[in-house]
Amino acid sequence: MLTEAELAAQSIGVRLQILEARVPDDFTSAFSAMVRDGAGGLITFGSTMFFAERSRIAALAAQNRLPAIYGAKEFAEAGGLISYGSIFTEQWRRAATYVDKILKGANPADLPIEQPTKFELRVNMKAAKALGLTIPPSLLARADEVIE
Repeated sequence: MLTEAELAAQSIGVRLQILEARVPDDFTSAFSAMVRDGAGGLITFGSTMFFAERSRIAALAAQNRLPAIYGAKEFAEAGGLISYGSIFTEQWRRAATYVDKILKGANPADLPIEQPTKFELRVNMKAAKALGLTIPPSLLARADEVIE
């Protein structure tokens, strides 16, 4: 995902600042570095640690006035600005069909690789207002959920 993000940023002339947080104690210094270097926003990539710390990450983004987009709806529900990502329950359902096929004798190497086909967009208006952002009506119209 990082490679794709770098290519996308390069194609539109945006500089990425890549920061790692290996433990939750790294968050404060990472946000300080973002603010110090003038970051205009935040994108997080999937991580069980990030997911477990989603409320803290959303709070730090708000505290540091960084608009952020996340890959799971739970981040927007925890106070994050926007989430856009695949539907986890749908992925687990598809995984169950693979387990069923394997238990019935299918060779895992013969099963096709599938990509998610359904995605959800959530916009947290409370977070947008706190950041002083106006969300375009066209984006709100496309949202699966607008959190007031």
